[in-house]
Amino acid sequence: MKNYYRVMLGRQSAHAAECFAGGFIGTDFGIHEDLTLKLPEEWREFNKQFIPILLAKNPKKTRIGAGLSCGALWRASKGIKKGDYVLCPDGAGIYRVGEVLGDYYYALGQVLPHRRKVRWLDTSIARAAMSEALRNSTGSIGTVGDITDYHDEIEHLLGVAPAPSPTVIVSSDPDIEDPVAFAMEKHLEAFLVANWNQTLLSKDFSIYEEEGEPVGQQYATDAGPIDVLAISKDKKRLLVVELKRGRASDVVVGQVLRYMGFVKEQVAEDYQTVEGAIIALEDNQKMRWALVSVPSISFYRYEISFKLVKG
Repeated sequence: MKNYYRVMLGRQSAHAAECFAGGFIGTDFGIHEDLTLKLPEEWREFNKQFIPILLAKNPKKTRIGAGLSCGALWRASKGIKKGDYVLCPDGAGIYRVGEVLGDYYYALGQVLPHRRKVRWLDTSIARAAMSEALRNSTGSIGTVGDITDYHDEIEHLLGVAPAPSPTVIVSSDPDIEDPVAFAMEKHLEAFLVANWNQTLLSKDFSIYEEEGEPVGQQYATDAGPIDVLAISKDKKRLLVVELKRGRASDVVVGQVLRYMGFVKEQVAEDYQTVEGAIIALEDNQKMRWALVSVPSISFYRYEISFKLVKG
C-alpha cells in the first residue's frame, strides 16, 4: 500500500506554482544548510540536533515551535519515502497529486531549498469532491500531514480504484474497548480543532500558535503524537488534550500522563505548568477511579447531534 501525505508548499501555498512547474516539493524553516548527511533515520535525533540551532537563529521562537518546525522538515526530507504520494493544495481549491521520485537534495539560494523530486500526475483532486473527513485531514494544521488512512478514497478520486466499500467496525487492538466510539473519534480531532472556539476549553485555552499559525495539532513527542497541545491565554499553562478513541481508561490516562511528563521536561518553560484533558463519548466508573488521584487531568464528554434538512 502506498503512503499519502498532504504537503503545504509555502504559507498559503505561496510557492505551489513554482513547485508544480519544477517537479519538486520543498520546505525551508530558516535552516539554510545542506542536510544531505544530517538526516538520521529517527526524527528525534534530528530534532535533538537542530532545535538548538533553530532557537539560536530565532531567539523569539519557542521550543514548541522549533520542535514542530524541525519535525516537519525531517518528515518532508526523510520521512516521506520514494514511491509515496503527496497531495499539495494550489491555493484555489485544487490538490495536485505527485509521486515522490528521489531522495533529499539541497537547492542553494532557491525558495524551499530542502527538496524532493516529484512526478506530478495529470489528474488532480478538487477539495469539494472530498468527503468531510478527508477535507478535515487535508486541511489540518502543519506543513506535512499523513493522510494514508484515506488511501481508498484518494485512489477512487484519482480514478484508479473503485469506491470504498462500507466501513465494518472491527478492532483487533486489545486496548480498544469500544470500536464504535473508536470509529467516530477517528475524525473528531480535526472537527475539534476546526471548532475550537465553540468549546468550553476555548474559554481559557487556545491551540498553540507559532507566528500566528496554529501548530498544536498532532504535536510529536517521544511518547507519541499529542492530539492537541494548547496554551492558556496568560501563557502560564500548557494543556495536553487527548481523545479516548474507545480505549481502556487505564491506557488513555497513562498515555496522557506520559505526554504531560514529556511536555513538562522537554517543552514547558520554568514558569509554565502542565495539565491534561481527556475527551470521550461517555465516562464510566473506571475512568472516574483512574482520575480521582490525578487532579491535573480533567475529563470532558462530547455530545453528538443529528438532524435532517429537506433538500
